[in-house]
Order: sequence, then structure tokens, then C-alpha cells
Amino acid sequence: MTNPLLSTSTLPYGVPDWAMIKPEHILPAARQAMAAERMVWDEIATNTEPATVENTVVPFDESAEELERVLSPAFTLFSSVGGDELDAIQAEIGPELSAHENAFWLDRRLFDRFNTIDLSNADEETTYFVSDILKKFRLNGIDLSSEDQEVLKEIDAKLSELNIQFGQRAVKAMRDNALTVTDRADLAGLSEEQIASYQQDDGTYSLPLLNFTNQPLQAQLTKPETRRALLAASTSRGLGARESSDTRQIVIEIATLRARKAALLGMPHHSEVVAQRGMAKESQAIINLLTTVAAKAVAAVDREVDELRPLAEADEAGDGLHAGDLTYYQEKLRGQVAVDDAALKPYLALSNVVEKGIFYAAEKLFGLTFTPRPDIAGYVDSIQTWEVFDESGEAIGLFQADFYNRPGKNGGAWMHSIVSQSRRAGTKPVIMNNSNFDEPAEGQDLLLTWDQVETVFHEFGHALHGLLSDTHYVSTAGTSVPRDFVELPSQLNEMWSYHPAVLAQYAVHHETGAPLPADLAQKLSASKTFGQGFATTEFLASALLDQAWHRLTADEVPTVDEIEAFEERALKELAVHHDLVPPRYRSTYFSHTFSGGYDAGYYSYMWAEVLVADIEQWFGTEAAKNDGGLNREAGDILRNELMSRGGSRDPMESFKAVRGREPRAEALLERRGLN
Repeated sequence: MTNPLLSTSTLPYGVPDWAMIKPEHILPAARQAMAAERMVWDEIATNTEPATVENTVVPFDESAEELERVLSPAFTLFSSVGGDELDAIQAEIGPELSAHENAFWLDRRLFDRFNTIDLSNADEETTYFVSDILKKFRLNGIDLSSEDQEVLKEIDAKLSELNIQFGQRAVKAMRDNALTVTDRADLAGLSEEQIASYQQDDGTYSLPLLNFTNQPLQAQLTKPETRRALLAASTSRGLGARESSDTRQIVIEIATLRARKAALLGMPHHSEVVAQRGMAKESQAIINLLTTVAAKAVAAVDREVDELRPLAEADEAGDGLHAGDLTYYQEKLRGQVAVDDAALKPYLALSNVVEKGIFYAAEKLFGLTFTPRPDIAGYVDSIQTWEVFDESGEAIGLFQADFYNRPGKNGGAWMHSIVSQSRRAGTKPVIMNNSNFDEPAEGQDLLLTWDQVETVFHEFGHALHGLLSDTHYVSTAGTSVPRDFVELPSQLNEMWSYHPAVLAQYAVHHETGAPLPADLAQKLSASKTFGQGFATTEFLASALLDQAWHRLTADEVPTVDEIEAFEERALKELAVHHDLVPPRYRSTYFSHTFSGGYDAGYYSYMWAEVLVADIEQWFGTEAAKNDGGLNREAGDILRNELMSRGGSRDPMESFKAVRGREPRAEALLERRGLN
């Protein structure tokens, strides 16, 4: 039987034929594609002619096409569908992919070929591409002895296996630790629809968990005991109460292996390896940025707590202010000084946020338009697809969205590429956004919280990075950029959610069509910096915890029983500990760092935000035409100099091409209202 993963799709834009793809197709297709790619690598390595762009760079870029055609749908199914069968396949393929990658990065013959290419007449993209490949060779161990390379391969294979195990257990932990409530009265504050959706066959109620620590339901639940129990259920994930989702030993093994690998590479710790791959260059630069902001953020939390305490003291149901109460009273205060979700939600229908929000801003900035393509099916029926057109009317790609949660799906929100853009390959991008919103009843629209609105704009910023890509090579397309730069387009796109002209388009009452009242719009604008002490401290606690784990030597990694004590000690030593603000992710469910590719890299959100804050100021000053920068001239500069460039040049050059200078770190504090 023909394996659909090994055939070029005949569907528009090369979209996978999901109806034909079965789990049993994945392993044989991946193995055949890896074998074919290794044959090309061997041909490059054994070529006796002098190394050139045409006989080395081009075939290397071409060699990845078949494997990408297999892995893009495979990893889409792993992350967005999941389940025992797909989980088992992912666990089996992970170490094989690790060995496959090492077959390239540890081949001295290939390094020598790339290192001897004459680039004197090469274009900017090719020159940067080759220099980046050589850098990656060195950071991946090309200079190690053959004995040490074998050790490194063993470490990488084991890490791949452990990363997958952690991610799968973290998904299970969200189910395992869902809070069971027996008394309906304990759910006071939730809507009738919410309560009905949480009711189980036995008459109890199960409150689901999302992947981060503080749960959105805490802001609604009026009984302190329930919201505190919900936070306790969230923070206890992975700590051993249930064997199926106990991640403690995996955390210890991953941290130890990463430390051993760093030592093999001649680095003091894993954080230094990661820093050298990105814009940061040095691990200490990361610590300096995070701790500088932390000092101001923690002080801001104390001021915010002083404002919340009177609300807690006046609450007859309460008995003081606890960590589980903070977001509840924050939401009450937000309703007084800014605007709360209860007032906003009727105006935030998901369909409007997408079609009249993110699409409207993209049209005003980049001249893009979006046409529904219901004829293009996804892997589940709820996936939506739009064809994307440039101002000239040329179709440039597809945007797809999988908005709703389901059992087995990874938590959180993310973007990934189904098909990458490349002028050389003649491909146009197919870009997917994933999130985990509760699916509404048939025929109804989902009403979002403001945080969810920002998530839609954020992930669409990543999508635009892929859709606007205009690179020659597949390997440099879209989000193929350093990890501490990749969050720039996404965070920058959040600014348009607040823009008055954009807000007026999408923020209309879901029943009456009435616009968002002017007083609420003004309060929303004023709420940008509301609660930023809490939000920033919550993030920084996780970012610094990530750094703490990855600045250890192998001998310094704590034991399973010491994980919680290590967390507390690390946060106190880094001056970001606060009794009322737990980290956004604790170690035992920190998928970003222990399975999601952000190991020692969670800082990158804040590193990128420095650049974002500076460009936001540019939109409001030099780029503004009495429109806050929402114009084609500004959009064309951003598109041509940054969004379309992918990994075709040093990302700092792209930033400077927009801003005209190096970034100002102070802009981040100004953006968050912490200066």
C-alpha cells in the first residue's frame, strides 16, 4: 500500500491528505526519509570537486524536503491529537531523529565541505546560512574526539527519549490533577453553563487544569477554599501523587544529562551553550537582564498586594490574602480601576477577534486578505482554513487554526509550519495556530477573556512570521531564527489588540452588534500595565528557575526529594521569590524547558520583548501618521526588513534595519509600567 507521507500531496499548497494518513504510516515513512537524506549527505561528503554553493548548500537544503513532508504532519498529530498510539510512536521515533541529526552534525567530512566553500560571490542569505551552519557544527560537538562524540550521541538519544516522556506525562498531569468538587455550592461564581460542562456521570464536578500554574477559574470562584484547592492541585502536578504523571526523576535525569553534555562541549553549563546559539551570546547577560527586571517587578508586587489586601479584608467569605486568592481580587480591582473580563467577554467573540481583529490589522499593515477555504480539510472537523492573498491579489499561502482543546492535545498555544516557504523549492507556506479554548456548543460562538484575545493576536504574530517569509532556502524560512528572536513578531502583534481602530472592528456585542462602550475601551487601554508586577514576577520566577536548573554541573543537580527545596532556594537566591506569586510553571510541569525546546531558553520571551518594546515605540512615533503606526508604510518596512527575512541574516541587523539603532533595554520597563 502506498504510504501517503512519502508522496507529494496533490492538495492545494501541499496540505497533507489527513484522511489518508494513519499512525502506522509514520515510522516507516520517517525511516525511509531519513535514509534518503543520509544518502544525500554522503554524496555531499564524498564529492571530490571543490565545495561550492551549488554542490553543497543547495543539495543540503533539498535533502530536508522529504523528511519535513513526513515530520510536519506527524508532529502535528503528536501535539494536537495525541493518545496512546501516537504517544508510543513519538517515543520510538524521538531517539532515532536525534541519532539522525547527529549523523550530520558530527560528520567531519561535511564540516570540512561547508568550511571550504568559496563565498566571495555569494549573496547575503547564503553567506549567513553557511556561517550559521558552521557555528552549529561547533556547538553540536564537531571538534570532539571520536570517543566523546559517541558519549554525546548516547546523551542526545536519552535526552530525546526523556523529553518526550516528560511532555506526555505533563499532559496526563493536567487530567490527573483536575480538581474534583462534590458540593455544587463550592462552585459559586461560575456560570450555569460552566458548571454543567464540569459535571461528571457520578454527580461530582471536575475542574480541568490548563498548563500554567494559576488557573483562570481562580478569578471567578467566590469560595476561597475552592480557588485555593484549585491552585494546590495545579502546583502539585508531577510531584508523585500519581505514578502515571510523576515527572520528578525525569527532571533530574534531563538536568544531569544536559550538564554532562555542556561539560563535554567545554562549557561551564548548559545555559552557556544555549546563550551562544542565540542573540544573548553569554549566559550572564541573560541573568543580568532577568534579575534587573525582577528587582522592580517584586517591588511592584508588594505595591499591588497593598491595594488588594483591603478587598480581601472586606470579603466576608475570606480569611486573609493567600496565593490562590490573588487573581480573584485582582479581577475585582481591575473592574474598579480598569476593566474586568465579565464586562468585556460579551464583546469578544472568537470569530470577530479572528476575522475582524487579527485579519483586519494584517490587512492595514501588510495588505493581506483572507478567504475561507472550507474545502480544505484538517485532521479534525473543527479546524478552520483561510487562503491568504497579497495586495496584488497573489495567493501567498494558507492559514489554519485549531482553536479548541481535546483529550490528548498538548496544553497551551503554539504555531507551527505544515509547509515551509522557499523560493528555491517553489513552495508557499501553510501555517497552523493551535490553542486550547473550550469548544462552544454547536451554532454558538466562543466568548474570550482578554488574556485569550492576546493569545490569538500573539500566535497570529508567529503565523505572520511564517506567512510573510520570503527566503531562498527552506532551511532559513519563517521562524528559523534564534530562539530569543522568534518571540518578537508574536509579542509585537499583541499591540494591535489594543489599537482603537482594530478594537472598534472586532469588539462588538455578540448578540446586538453594539460597539464596545467608550468607557470600557478607555479602561482597557489604561489596563495595559495593570497587575504587571504580578505578571512579570510570575514569568521571571519561571525564567530564572529555568536558568537555575541549567547553570548546574552534573554533580550539583539535586535529588528527586530535593526538587521543591531547590526551587525555593534558587528563587530566593535570584531575588524573585514571593510567597503570593508562584512561578508560572514549576519544574515538574515546565514543558517549555523539559520537553518543548526552550531549555535554558524561557528567558527568550523577555529578551525578545526588549526589541518589541522598542519597535512599539517606533510605531507610535516615527512610523505614526496620526494612526498609531497602523499604516502600509510602517507595515512594509516591518515586512521587508524583519518579517520576511527568516534566518537569512543576523536578526540584530533586521532589528536595526527597522529601528535605525541598537535596542534600548529601558523600553521593556516602560512597556510594562515598571520604570
